[in-house]
Amino acid sequence: MSSAPAPTPSEDGRRRRGEDNRARIVAAMLEIIHAGEVAPSAELVAQRADVGLRTVFRHFQDMDSLYREMSVVIAKELHAAAETPFKSEEWRERVVELIARRSWAFEKIGPFLRASAVFRYRSKFLDADNADFATALRTILKRQLPPAVARDQPKVEILDLLLSFETWSRLRREQGLTPKRAREVLETAVRRLLE
Repeated sequence: MSSAPAPTPSEDGRRRRGEDNRARIVAAMLEIIHAGEVAPSAELVAQRADVGLRTVFRHFQDMDSLYREMSVVIAKELHAAAETPFKSEEWRERVVELIARRSWAFEKIGPFLRASAVFRYRSKFLDADNADFATALRTILKRQLPPAVARDQPKVEILDLLLSFETWSRLRREQGLTPKRAREVLETAVRRLLE
């Protein structure tokens, strides 16, 4: 039985450099977007990553594929937060706990979500990714609700809206609230709705 020859040291070095360059490109894109640039050019990403423009396109066919890679990185970061056990046994308090969890997550990934919104209508991937994100948030919310509340469609729709990124973004950006104050506003609204 024959096996493939072991990679030579130079092949291993090239592979490691390639993986390092790819990671630096993704990190550079995340840094640029986090700093507020919603539509960074490939040239800017290459400059921030300290690689050539050809290197960017050797690793990523287009900017859409770079956004795709960033989504994977962000999803891994958020998965741990989503899977953390709730502190409260009472369902109303678990819904309120979701506000704190989501505020942390939305602050962390807000710049990426705003940047992806710019391209979402011309990128099938980003549009689908956004729909998947909204569906996942709704599913997590509904898991905390008792069956009688989960069947109350208007109440579920209001809760889904209150706990959405769009609501968080409006409170933070357009209304100028601090993260703490935005959380307090949402907690007040949710507690009143669930009385």
